[in-house]
Amino acid sequence: MPHTVVYSDQAPAPIGPYSQAIQAGATVYVSGQIALDSVTGQVVGGGDVAQETHQVMRNLQAVLQAAGLTLRDVVKCSIFVKDLGNFGLINEIYGSYFTPDYAPARETVEVSRLPKDVQVEISCVAVAG
Repeated sequence: MPHTVVYSDQAPAPIGPYSQAIQAGATVYVSGQIALDSVTGQVVGGGDVAQETHQVMRNLQAVLQAAGLTLRDVVKCSIFVKDLGNFGLINEIYGSYFTPDYAPARETVEVSRLPKDVQVEISCVAVAG
């Protein structure tokens, strides 16, 4: 199946050899987003997990919008956190971007380290429909 690179200048440019997202048919695979500002390329929040989580969600929205989609089209998310002790706060903020009638499937995993030493990274899969 042919695929297309999705790019948004409203989300941070990739910091490695990957695309912001790839669209294959009706499915869009969004790479993990961290709390980078799309203009400065700097980490937002200064270690504040709430600010980081909001920025991550805004970055996901920007990439999805470039593919003509919204968070409502998301079917699966993967959340990576540096400290599972922050799960409650991250979950609350993450949940504020979805409504219960279309909350995607997901997993949350604690990891020892994330790019640029951020607190949270989220990737997702969305389907146009």
